[in-house]
Amino acid sequence: MSMHTLLQYKWGMMTPEFIVLGTALILSLMDLFMPDDKDRRPLAWIAFVGVAIALIATIGLIPAKVVSILNDTFRLDSFGKAFKLLLLAGGALSLLLAFDYRPKEGLKDRGEFYYLLLCALLGAMIMASSGDLITLFVGLELLSISSYILAGIRKTSMQANESAMKYVINGGISTAITLFGMSYIFGLTGTTNIKEIALEVQKLTDSGYQYILAIAFLMMLVGLSFKISSVPFHMWTPDVYQGAPTPVTAFLSVVSKTAGFVIVLRLFITIFAQAPAQGKDPSSLLFSMQDYIAFLAGATMIIGNTIALKQRSMKRLFAYSSIAHAGYILVGFAAMSWVMIDSIWFYLLAYLFMNLGAFAILQRISDEADSDDLSHFAGLYQRNPLLAVAMGIFLLSLAGIPGTAGFIGKLNIFLGALMTEPGHYVLAAVMIAATVISYVYYFGIFVQIFFRPADETSSVRLSIGLAIVVVICALGTLLFGVVPGLAYHFLEQFDHFSDFLQ
Repeated sequence: MSMHTLLQYKWGMMTPEFIVLGTALILSLMDLFMPDDKDRRPLAWIAFVGVAIALIATIGLIPAKVVSILNDTFRLDSFGKAFKLLLLAGGALSLLLAFDYRPKEGLKDRGEFYYLLLCALLGAMIMASSGDLITLFVGLELLSISSYILAGIRKTSMQANESAMKYVINGGISTAITLFGMSYIFGLTGTTNIKEIALEVQKLTDSGYQYILAIAFLMMLVGLSFKISSVPFHMWTPDVYQGAPTPVTAFLSVVSKTAGFVIVLRLFITIFAQAPAQGKDPSSLLFSMQDYIAFLAGATMIIGNTIALKQRSMKRLFAYSSIAHAGYILVGFAAMSWVMIDSIWFYLLAYLFMNLGAFAILQRISDEADSDDLSHFAGLYQRNPLLAVAMGIFLLSLAGIPGTAGFIGKLNIFLGALMTEPGHYVLAAVMIAATVISYVYYFGIFVQIFFRPADETSSVRLSIGLAIVVVICALGTLLFGVVPGLAYHFLEQFDHFSDFLQ
């Protein structure tokens, strides 16, 4: 490719990615040349500013029309812009958690901690704008490999080493399965471009080809189910969440999960919604697989919430809670209503606020006690009433209580399951039952916070980074719970993702 051709591309559409990449490069060089005894915590603020600028740049790109470069391998459409806003917001708040992370044994590689978070964020952003299987896979691996290192960055911690090992093994297996499914797609269509694949699969009317395409669908569904922590491919999640540093756990629960659903929506809607299904004409392969996705959603909700009931470790409890929330989102995907993408986007927005806010408070309590046991939340209301109220808001939202963003998110998913023809009544009923089960462990934390005596009498105070996260997340949880129209009016700028398949 000539230099003239390269210069003709509209590189401005990649401004957010270039900003994050440049910030990561600057941080890596600063960390390399800084004296060993120099405190590297201020590097987190540089990373935060870089992500904030990238977020502003993404907002500035909202009015832009659909643009693609490099033979349509990277595209800027409404889908990519909307989900990149969530990824950047989650990444920025995770960096504030990382700034105030102080494990008892210390963190020797703190400089690497920050720019690896940026690399993982960059991989997620690339996935959101991928127009080609190769570009998408590169983004997926950039996110995954950075996450593996971050999970085990506390080298002296046996628990961190165990979590990193399990994460690498399970992540490698899921990647191999996903890539194997993608290879079938390439073999059937002769291209890796997602738009071209969507056109080619429409021509696969032979039953043999449709059988292979169904195998590819199931393999990719299994591989990506690892990424979003859905049952029965969730086994790595509790151990990784417990062993990883708290900011990394928060990042994985929000940014990595969002990126997982980005790739699921991008691939399955674009490719398999266009593929014919044998004996299901005029339906598509995607619609013929609804029952399998619905089964995964139901099992994920029930098992995630049920196992969470017996957890004493707060990180493991939130891990199973995260699994259950993946099930709620899968309900929206299984229903495949006309509001599917909008409702999933809003749910991930609500989940970003309520989960990161809860992890900010958990980080403060667990760092002080050097343990994440549930008992350390006892009497939090006596030690810091405002912090206890904020944690209460996040728990109410996670449980789906009216007046919070979590309630609106679940309501939208629930209504989406009923508005299709025929309606997914069984799946909606399972969702209600699973939500009721979740009340037991969420309100169990409530009891500890407000009705148990405190073991410690000292006041709990938040550092500046954690305080910013808690305030932003509490306000966002309440604001979008009371006035959800603000988020949906904002989504109208994307014309309900009408350019998703252009």
